[in-house]
Amino acid sequence: MEGLPFTPPAGADEDGHLGPPPAAFALLAADGVLVGWSREAEALLGYPAAQVLGRRAADLLVTPRDGPAERPPDQRLRLDGTRGAVVDVRHRSGDTVRVAVTLHPLTPASDGDPTGRAPSAVLMATELEGLRWWETRQAMLQGLVTQSPVTLSIYGPGARLLWANASSVRELGGDLAASLGRSMTELFPGDVLTTQHLAPPEEFVQQILETGEPVIDVRFRGRAPADPRRERVWSSSYFRLLDGRGEPVGVCEQSIDVTGHYRAQQRLALLAEAGARIGATLDPSGTAAELAKTAVPEYADAVLVDVAAEVLEGEEPKPATAWDLVRVADSDGEPARVGERVAYPAGSSQAESLAGGRSTADAAVAPTRLYVPLIVRGTPLGLVTFVRGDDSEPFDDGDRSVAEELASRTAVCIDNARRYRRERTAAFMLQRSLLPRSLPELSAVEAASRYLPADSHLGAGGDWFDVIPLSGARVGLVVGDVVGHGLGAAATMGRLRAMVHTLAELDLAPDELLARLNDQVGKDASDQNGKDGEGSGAVGATCVYGIYDPASRKSTWAAAGHLPPAVMQPHGPVSFLRLPPGAPLGVGRLPYEGVEVELAEGSLVVLFTDGLVEARGKGAEVGLDRLAAVLGEQRGSSSDRLCAQIVAELASDQVQDDATLLVVRTRALGARQVATWELPSDPALVARARAMAAEQLERWGLDDLAFTTELVVSELVTNAIRHASGPIGLRLIRDRSLICEVSDSQHTSPHARYAGSDEEGGRGLFMVAQLTEHWGTRYMPTGKTIWAEQALPVP
Repeated sequence: MEGLPFTPPAGADEDGHLGPPPAAFALLAADGVLVGWSREAEALLGYPAAQVLGRRAADLLVTPRDGPAERPPDQRLRLDGTRGAVVDVRHRSGDTVRVAVTLHPLTPASDGDPTGRAPSAVLMATELEGLRWWETRQAMLQGLVTQSPVTLSIYGPGARLLWANASSVRELGGDLAASLGRSMTELFPGDVLTTQHLAPPEEFVQQILETGEPVIDVRFRGRAPADPRRERVWSSSYFRLLDGRGEPVGVCEQSIDVTGHYRAQQRLALLAEAGARIGATLDPSGTAAELAKTAVPEYADAVLVDVAAEVLEGEEPKPATAWDLVRVADSDGEPARVGERVAYPAGSSQAESLAGGRSTADAAVAPTRLYVPLIVRGTPLGLVTFVRGDDSEPFDDGDRSVAEELASRTAVCIDNARRYRRERTAAFMLQRSLLPRSLPELSAVEAASRYLPADSHLGAGGDWFDVIPLSGARVGLVVGDVVGHGLGAAATMGRLRAMVHTLAELDLAPDELLARLNDQVGKDASDQNGKDGEGSGAVGATCVYGIYDPASRKSTWAAAGHLPPAVMQPHGPVSFLRLPPGAPLGVGRLPYEGVEVELAEGSLVVLFTDGLVEARGKGAEVGLDRLAAVLGEQRGSSSDRLCAQIVAELASDQVQDDATLLVVRTRALGARQVATWELPSDPALVARARAMAAEQLERWGLDDLAFTTELVVSELVTNAIRHASGPIGLRLIRDRSLICEVSDSQHTSPHARYAGSDEEGGRGLFMVAQLTEHWGTRYMPTGKTIWAEQALPVP
């Protein structure tokens, strides 16, 4: 400090992180004249010592222009004691600096002040904003230590506790001294719930000390010393602490209690599993067993399921005051009790639950029990008892809601089994509802169909057919037959039809589609056999699937144990496609083979199930010959008329199996509807591709789509050139929509994504997806085709 010797207080932190902001110091005489000026004061206000020493400190204060001569109370400095204030001080540059000041009087010298300039007070000033920021950080640190609900602990080598904040001390039972030096495993024994593999705490704490790499969101399940009876879950994160020299001093653990969130996740997962598992069979005992398997051990330690005897016999449950039930599931380790009669007398907790139609808890007994009635349409069918042992927590309101949901789903499944005999007719209605009600109108084919059910005593069958619109104006044609009859066959048929639709939308080749369908059917059969020990009766479905392209007039076919389609070219004889038979779906894993056939415009293709040609007492060869004869006689008939004639000739003897018939007459897209170009893999030709597409749209009178199509062509051709080699194929198809296709020799799978704001590329497919109604990719042995479809303008 200039003027008089003065040493600023120690402890100022110059790094600006946790220490207080630098303070300026000045010495004042008794009359308020400045007699000392520190370097920090010069840095704060810009005045060197020579310009301020000998002046009154009050001269540096900012005075309001139109205010009274006397400054406001917070702007006055008095020397009658230590005092803090916020004042505005004039900077040397003319600016105003708001500072916090504190005045500390000094003890006068014993020999007096002959000069009249002895220091009488020390004035300390700090920029107000910096001071408040430092005070805020100090309050934050103090809050973390004393008030934060987040537990903070510091562990040293061996994961031994070095320090803990107030929240952590409460978790430790309130005695920090007794916990210091103990390992994390000793303090909080439990399990690590994270999916990633973690070493024991002692090892990964040491690893963090050595590497400095933090570990985020480790889930622990255990019991805190402060509450050892309650199991809890914490989310913990760890990071290394360094001292002023940059040396590691420990690892900080910050943890929050996520028990409620974890249990909510468990409950949701349990309900999701229940939705997939409960009700897989139409057997009440099997459904009850699935409930027990779902709930134990994640939700309860044991589950007992009792169902009214009349429900098991398929009858409506009868109201009663003394409930006569049958034990159908018992996960308590005593399977011999399954099948026994269980009577709950009036006044018991079980009887009250059944009579009131609500869950009741019995916490007075050990273990804790929760009784939940199985209710459908307000009528109890039985009772589920959930049991938790002494080491488990009692059921709370959230647990009760989950139990009621599980019981509700189980009750519906049991009621479905009860009503099965009365609702066989519903199986036929279900089968009909799963079949297409009408066939789509397409440019590729003219289609008609017939479905003939078998005699009603055989139950619903599993035949199905479909005409599926595909990309590029193509069409998928399928006929299938599930072995067997009944609800299982009808349900399997629905699943297969849905799977074929899904796989067809992926633009898979027929042989690959059947291979994937076969894998799924085999998996379903394995799951079904593993659950009830019996086959589903629907394994061994047959199917034939074909794709027809009206632009090239080429078709591709594959069969899975199914009779081949009949084909009749416009001026040719009737023949049956020579398809490799393939194994029925779900029977084997042999590969399927596809066959390509070119079909002239106006060709007839007839797909059918064996029920149409295998009449009672006659082989399939006789039926195939009769089918060929009808086709030859009715060559010029429409598809619908031909369907009616085939049914009239072949289905009169059909009584053993369902019969399905699908007749299509092919159409072709002429040169006026298709434009094709082959481009070399040269980026310079992208502009040429846009121009050719625009010219073609102008010839088609689709100028309104030119701008969008040029963008689509540009993006797809650019992607193909960038990621593929060899020639690029460009095709425009004017059908019921405008289709743009770009083909290349690569099999890589493109995908639309959100590009970052600093990325130059990566938006092509995203733009295509936004500009068009549909887009996708289909694969061929020679590469892939990316297509995009736009709606035609309304005339």
